[in-house]
Amino acid sequence: MSINLEDYRECLDKAGGHVSETLEASYAEASRVMSPRGLANYLEGARALCELGRGTDLVESYLESMPAVAREVGEDVVPSIASAAMKLASMVSGAVIALLMDSMPTAARRLGDAGLVEDYLELIHKLSARATRGLRPMLEHLDELFSKLTLGGLRRWAMWGAEAHARDFGAMKAYFALESADSQAVLQKERRGVLFVDNQRRLNMYLRALWGRDFFLRPTSGDVESREGFRPFIQQGVIHLPDAYDDYDDIPGTQLYRAAAAHAAAHIVYTTERIDPEELTPSQKIFVGLFEDARVEALALREFPGLGAIWQGFHDKLVEMSCATDPVVARLERAARAMLEPDYPDDDPWVNEAVAAFREAFAERPQDPQMSRDLGLRLFDRVTELGHEMPTISMLESMAIPYRDDNRYLFVSEERDWFESEYVPASQQQVRKTVNLMELVNELDCELAGDDAQEIWRYEGQFWLDQEACTINELEGKEPVSEPFHYPEWDYQVQLHRPDWVSVIERRQGKGDPEDIERILTDYKPVASRLKHIIDALQPQGVIRQRHQEDGDQIDINAAVDAMVDLRMGHSPDPRVNVRLIRKTRDLAVVVLLDMSESTNETLPGTDRPVLDLTREAASLLSWAIDGIGDPFAVHGFASDGRHDVQYYRYKDFGEGFNDKVKSRLAGMQGGLSTRMGGALRHAADHLKQQPQQKKLVLMVTDGEPSDIDIRDPQYLRQDTKKAVEELGSEGIMTYCLTLDPEADDYVSRIFGPNRYTIIDHVQKLPEKLPALFASLTS
Repeated sequence: MSINLEDYRECLDKAGGHVSETLEASYAEASRVMSPRGLANYLEGARALCELGRGTDLVESYLESMPAVAREVGEDVVPSIASAAMKLASMVSGAVIALLMDSMPTAARRLGDAGLVEDYLELIHKLSARATRGLRPMLEHLDELFSKLTLGGLRRWAMWGAEAHARDFGAMKAYFALESADSQAVLQKERRGVLFVDNQRRLNMYLRALWGRDFFLRPTSGDVESREGFRPFIQQGVIHLPDAYDDYDDIPGTQLYRAAAAHAAAHIVYTTERIDPEELTPSQKIFVGLFEDARVEALALREFPGLGAIWQGFHDKLVEMSCATDPVVARLERAARAMLEPDYPDDDPWVNEAVAAFREAFAERPQDPQMSRDLGLRLFDRVTELGHEMPTISMLESMAIPYRDDNRYLFVSEERDWFESEYVPASQQQVRKTVNLMELVNELDCELAGDDAQEIWRYEGQFWLDQEACTINELEGKEPVSEPFHYPEWDYQVQLHRPDWVSVIERRQGKGDPEDIERILTDYKPVASRLKHIIDALQPQGVIRQRHQEDGDQIDINAAVDAMVDLRMGHSPDPRVNVRLIRKTRDLAVVVLLDMSESTNETLPGTDRPVLDLTREAASLLSWAIDGIGDPFAVHGFASDGRHDVQYYRYKDFGEGFNDKVKSRLAGMQGGLSTRMGGALRHAADHLKQQPQQKKLVLMVTDGEPSDIDIRDPQYLRQDTKKAVEELGSEGIMTYCLTLDPEADDYVSRIFGPNRYTIIDHVQKLPEKLPALFASLTS
């Protein structure tokens, strides 16, 4: 199935804004996590939202969020999300639906299961009818809510607020914004101990370390409305565990997760055939399951004796906590413990008889699940023979062994269910690899394949067409863009990060003539000659030996000989007989981050040239200077067109020399769009973190304060940039700002901190000031 983007482009172009550009940036990521059918659903959903007419933010949020959702919980949930947005259109504003789309990656990441995501969408639909005013503040605090609540807890918390404040809209808004006392009280009441999403990765690694294979784990929603969610179960080869566990008395919830996961995994590993349940009653199934649980645990203990301590801890605690209302249920609980613990003494002959029968059968046929069927039916009949009244199903199901599953995996009615039990991931990963020219030429490709192909080969060189005197990329006229990089953004009003709020996309600007940069270096020869002295002073000198030192790293032989001569002649020797080794090295990596917004095309007072020309000259001189010093450095730029499209340009990367390619990129600098600094700073930091140097510096060059087309509050982006600077500082990255804005005193010190900025009053001095500033910062 081949997808043609042109079939959807006309509709997306009609939506206005930058929907088409957002699709270009997001489609590559979508094609990696979605099948052709999933991509078709993805694009059909975008078309439907375009035709809905609720603004471009909604469509852009959908296009950006769905690849992340598909990566977390599979592509099958994407149509449900688009359908939910269509249903909400008649109840809430487009901005609220866009906020729902933005929060979907967070919901998918925290819930971890497609079924739970659909349950979450159903909850949103209910709230849109019963608590419309509370929907927006709840979505704004969704990350905090999901970090404390399960889906069941979120449902109860939300419905309580909707009912309690149905007629008081102000109180409702405060409740869902977590500002009222009753909101915090209900939140604390519903808060569970240990969340599955916080332990899933560790549990996967734990099971893989035991059995050397992968197991698929999914959460279930433990809710009052569905008792099923409180017990683990296995379905289609997937282990479903409750989405949260409280501590079991003094045993932590993490231990309960480990015990439940190991027990369920033992069922999958050691159950080689299943039992036909047609002739079994529900009560008989419970008796059979009791022996099957003991059988798989005994097989697991043969390989991993340490698992016994984990499981036995819960049986020991059960003795203290159990209050079984039926004597048969109490005996079954003790029998389960005795079958697990070989030395467990029990004075009940009924229990001892069942345990002895299990040990005898297990010694003969440990790998046969039919053993559990025979023993279970025999014990069931024995209860009747002894004259005991058979407990009801609800009483039998109340056995309080907390880590064991419901044993549905053991029973199968049709043979085909056995073969369908293997879990198949919802999406297939697309293979992308770099090949050389001969591999590309010799391989037959599919002319109908698109970006959704199962395997894509890439050649990093240029394919020249002699008849066109240009490369294939130039002929196509399509500049490559990166996958979107998602970063949080700080909302100072609620004092929380908005997760994955900003999308940074690496793009290329056109190339210019490298001779333009050579002319700049020639024109600034007087400045370059002064910089030469600074460069020479900053160049690392390796190891310097300082002789005639009282303390040092080595003995100065000549001085030591002179001292011994003085001693023999009766004179006082010179104590300075050591050599001190001083290592003059530089351990610094730098990103020069240039503001490439539309304002750089303006001419500021005091100069007859646009800021962009001065920025290009300053970047060229600085690159020449740092290249002479030998520090690893990169020259990057940025501009933004709303939070969905922060464009990031890489003029020079680490590891590149100051060569003609770099000079042609610098010569092709262009200014445009707005200035969203926070996302650009975080992305620059990600590049810096990959460098091995201990000291790291981001040198920001800008001509104004942070701003963007989708932000009206002037404090919002200032506070986010300030938060980004603090985040970089906590990771050991220093940020310094050089600004050309003469009015920057009002905000720059609050953003970057005192002594972390320089304001250039005379704009024409930028090319001279920037290299000198770098030298002063790094000397």
